[in-house]
Amino acid sequence: MSVLDIRVLGDPILRKETSPVAAVTDDLRRLIDDMFETMHAARGIGLAAPQVGRLERVAVVDVEGGKQPLALVNPEIVSVEGSAKGEEGCLSIPEVYGDVERSAKVVVRALDRDGRPIEVEGTELLARCLQHEIDHLHGKLFIDYLSVLKRRAALDKWSKQKDQYPGYIRRLTAEDVAEHHRDEEL
Repeated sequence: MSVLDIRVLGDPILRKETSPVAAVTDDLRRLIDDMFETMHAARGIGLAAPQVGRLERVAVVDVEGGKQPLALVNPEIVSVEGSAKGEEGCLSIPEVYGDVERSAKVVVRALDRDGRPIEVEGTELLARCLQHEIDHLHGKLFIDYLSVLKRRAALDKWSKQKDQYPGYIRRLTAEDVAEHHRDEEL
């Protein structure tokens, strides 16, 4: 497995619509494994293909620290219920957070890493994460849900740190990866 570079706000790929996956191949499974490795090393709970510079309709989610990791190929939300407001952040916009109103419960259909159909029902953090990652697959970011004033404040905060990411790329350090592997061993 490899840790991939994460694309950050300003990279046009984050605003692109992804393409449905025609077949789950060994290359796609390798991408999924690399996405999990990258997400965990970056201390995230979700990661979508555009965030690593790819346009396949693929996302990975792990809100329970490895207890129930989900690989989602061609995910789609098939039902929603209720609403809940909660704080969100994004590996592609480090250190920027905002309260986002989302559905409190969702049902998502997708294929798993082996191409088998799955249906995932999510509430609370899982529901929020599923919606956040599926939004990425359609070129939408959590800051798009913020009010004009809150979005402006978030973008101002981002503008002060974006120079740390030349070429709109966030490279995880060897220390990030080693720390992740140390945590796994505990």
